[in-house]
Amino acid sequence: MSAPGLVRRNLRDRRFQLLAGALALVALTFVARPLPLTRNGVEILAVLDITGSMNVRDYVGADGKPASRLETAKAALRELVTSLPCGSRVALGLFTERRPFLLFTPIEVCADFAPLDGALSALDWRMAWEGDSRISAGLFRSVEMAASLGTDLVFITDGQEAPPLPSTGGPAFDGKPGAVRGLIVGAGAYALSPIPRYNDRGRETGFYGSGDVQQENRFGPPPADAESREGYNPRNAPFGAAAASGTEHLSSVREPYLKTLAQATGLTYAHLDGPAGLGPALVRAATPRPLPGSLDLRPVFGGIALALILAVFAAPLFGVGRFVLVKKV
Repeated sequence: MSAPGLVRRNLRDRRFQLLAGALALVALTFVARPLPLTRNGVEILAVLDITGSMNVRDYVGADGKPASRLETAKAALRELVTSLPCGSRVALGLFTERRPFLLFTPIEVCADFAPLDGALSALDWRMAWEGDSRISAGLFRSVEMAASLGTDLVFITDGQEAPPLPSTGGPAFDGKPGAVRGLIVGAGAYALSPIPRYNDRGRETGFYGSGDVQQENRFGPPPADAESREGYNPRNAPFGAAAASGTEHLSSVREPYLKTLAQATGLTYAHLDGPAGLGPALVRAATPRPLPGSLDLRPVFGGIALALILAVFAAPLFGVGRFVLVKKV
């Protein structure tokens, strides 16, 4: 066979074509430049309720065992941070009593992932400095804090006010609805569950009973049905003579109340169904923040080149003709 014939035969050889393609892709890795790319990120202040009712175990953990609302909320925040694009920034705060406490200002989720994830995993109900849980007051102050940081807000709570709200309702929101965007996340199941009780050493000792918590807020004007209560006296017993009864020693997510707060503040409400799912809800509710970036195609070129080279060595297994060297005639 003549030299031109051998060349044509080699050019038609599948393995020769694969090696030529791999060589071209390797050459591209030396000259290709990253492509400019813009994507949307977020900047949020995440505030987590760590009051006593968040210890209610009405979720199921990854191990199939009952999990508390607090542990599930922590897992959801850790999953959220993992899913956010690089360039996004997250600040973290705690809520108990009536005000949030800022742990740190916004940090970047990729460069500072280790300390951010470590801080989330270390959150504990024992960090609470008071036992009360005035949800509306804490939320309104969290909105103010997010505005001062220039971020959106993710406020996670079960919505259980302790003590209960008076008959006149909670405080009014005096801010501008919608000035801060974000989520109110309702944690907990819809059915009532007992609230774990702990001693001063942090050991669980059982559950709260009906006589252990305030069942009714008797400050301010009496409710509309006060006159029909046993022992009612407008001066001496405006709330009636009988002790208040109720289910405040049990807990469920107070979704209607949280939706009312969301409407008042202009935030979006979402229920916490488990460790996953906060990402899509946040994307819909948060302010899109363009993040300049780039797409480096060189690893893609190198990976395809490696695959082509591997295909050359695998070719005999699939009956592909042998690679023929060009010889002088």
